[in-house]
Amino acid sequence: MFLSTYENRLDKKGRVSVPATFRSYLSNLGYNGIICFPSFNHQCIESWPQDRIEMVTSAIDNLNPFEEKKDYFATSILAESINLQFDGEGRISLTNKLIKHARIKNNMLFVGQGKTFQIWDPTVFEKFKANAKRKSNLNRNSLKWERKLNN
Repeated sequence: MFLSTYENRLDKKGRVSVPATFRSYLSNLGYNGIICFPSFNHQCIESWPQDRIEMVTSAIDNLNPFEEKKDYFATSILAESINLQFDGEGRISLTNKLIKHARIKNNMLFVGQGKTFQIWDPTVFEKFKANAKRKSNLNRNSLKWERKLNN
């Protein structure tokens, strides 16, 4: 899974090294890259493995082909997605469009989200994180899971 938060910096050529633990997880899934798109929920970059994008694509394809929302989802996610392959050093080249959307200057945070990760400008993320912690505390009773008993 994608866990923890790591900070890295854009190099002079606009490349950034993806954390080794994230690359290792992707490699175990059989991928040498990541699909990135501008988040439509936050000012960050969503980063998903190929199988997650395929799941979203299937969900979009299952919508009525004549409903507007199918086009909305396809445009907001699929049309904005880019497949970024790792170079020999484990770096990706983020597009100017992605960097601008996330307001990234030089440094960025790779924020683990379990099955996906996000890329944030550190200052923007700190504001989001403070709000997320407050809201998580208020809503903690809504997070439930099923316990499995050992036999």
